[in-house]
Amino acid sequence: MRVLMPVPDRDFDVTEVAVPWRLLTDAGHEVVLATERAGTRPAADPRLLTGVLFGQLGADDEPKRFYEQLTAAPEFHATVGWADVDVTEYDGLLLPGGHAPGMRQYLGSAELRAQVARFWSLKRPVGAICHGVLVLARAQDPATGRSVLVGRRTTCLPKYMERTAYLTTAWRLGRYYRTYPAYVEDEVRAALGDPAAQFERGPRVLTRRGTAGDDTPAFVVEDGTYLSARWPGDAYLFGRRYLELLRRPG
Repeated sequence: MRVLMPVPDRDFDVTEVAVPWRLLTDAGHEVVLATERAGTRPAADPRLLTGVLFGQLGADDEPKRFYEQLTAAPEFHATVGWADVDVTEYDGLLLPGGHAPGMRQYLGSAELRAQVARFWSLKRPVGAICHGVLVLARAQDPATGRSVLVGRRTTCLPKYMERTAYLTTAWRLGRYYRTYPAYVEDEVRAALGDPAAQFERGPRVLTRRGTAGDDTPAFVVEDGTYLSARWPGDAYLFGRRYLELLRRPG
C-alpha cells in the first residue's frame, strides 16, 4: 500500500516522522513524502537531534537512528509536491507534527488543507499526531464549510504539555515551543461539534515515552478510519495502530 506523508521543508518532529516511516516500511508499505514543492529535501528540527536544552528534551536514540536511515532512503530525495498529488492514488494519509517555526509552512497551507480534505472524503485511513491534528482541524468539508473533525473523537498535543514545555524553556529559547498564540488543544477543541464529548486528553504524562517494547505511557484515539495521538511519546503505538487500520478491509 502507498501512504502519503506531507512534511514542511524544515522543523518537523524527528520521532513523529521517522518512527511511523520505519514501521510502515518494515511492513512492506511505500511511504511517499510530500513537500510544498516537488524535489525538496526536507529536514527535521535540528534541536531534536542534538538536544533542545543542555542536551535534553530531544528525540530518543532509536528514532534518531530511524531518521538517519530515512535521510538515506530514495523517498527522502524524491518528494512530491502538495499541489501535484492525486490523492486517489494513496491508500493512507499520515500527518506528523512538530512545533518549531518551520512548521507554519505546513500547518498554514490552504493548498495542503484542500488536498487533505479531498483525501478525507475518500474514507481511507488518516493518522495525525501532535500538531498534525491542526491540519485536520483547519481542513474544511466543502459541503458544510466546517472542519472535517466536527463529528470525530480526537486527541492532539494537550495544553498542559505545550504550556509546560514553553515555561521550562522560554528563558533560553523564547517561543520555540509555542507555534501559535493559541494552544493546539484550544484550536482543535474549537473545531469539534461537541468538544466535551469528542476531545480525549489521555492520561497525564510529561517525560515517559512509549517505546518499541512498551506502550504503557502511550495513548491514541481511534474513531473509524481516523487515528490521532498526542506527542512523540505516542509514536510507536500510533504507528502500530495505523498499520492495523491499513490492514482492515475497506
